[in-house]
Amino acid sequence: MPEFTVNPSRFDPYRNFKFRIKWDGKYVAGVSRVSPLRRVTDVVEHRQGGDPNTVRKSPGLTRFDSITLERGVTHDLEFQGWANKVWSLQAGFGAEVSLKDFRKNIVLELYNEAGQLVIAYFLYRCWPSEYSALPDLDANDNAVALERLTIEMEGWERDPSVTESAEPELSGSPGQGTA
Repeated sequence: MPEFTVNPSRFDPYRNFKFRIKWDGKYVAGVSRVSPLRRVTDVVEHRQGGDPNTVRKSPGLTRFDSITLERGVTHDLEFQGWANKVWSLQAGFGAEVSLKDFRKNIVLELYNEAGQLVIAYFLYRCWPSEYSALPDLDANDNAVALERLTIEMEGWERDPSVTESAEPELSGSPGQGTA
């Protein structure tokens, strides 16, 4: 059975460089890196007194690891604004946290090389646990200044409505003109 049903001639898995993040119904500008979506289930070992000298294993608690978003530093305040809902110096005593709306649901979308949406994940009840406004600054370095937002979540699942679509064919092959 081919790995791609709609595009059976495709052999290569999807690349990791075309993606977008969406929260509050809009795309977040400039995100250049997202750490992996990872789920871990603890192993509970147990045995009965009459069992042989081996341990049985059962699934225990499941946790969803945090993810980190990175983007170049600009004047867009989305990362900082969300981080300030969890804690803000200027909010005053007793109002440092916005309990009303500090959690968000996020959509992570992956696109193929042609820019078609191929996979999407819903990330539930997310909130920022760490925010870096600036990286290490180094006068001898030649890099983009990145801001980072680490996000905690209570679960994620793949969007079943996003399915494989037919990939477009190129018109003409390299070196051939069109008549």
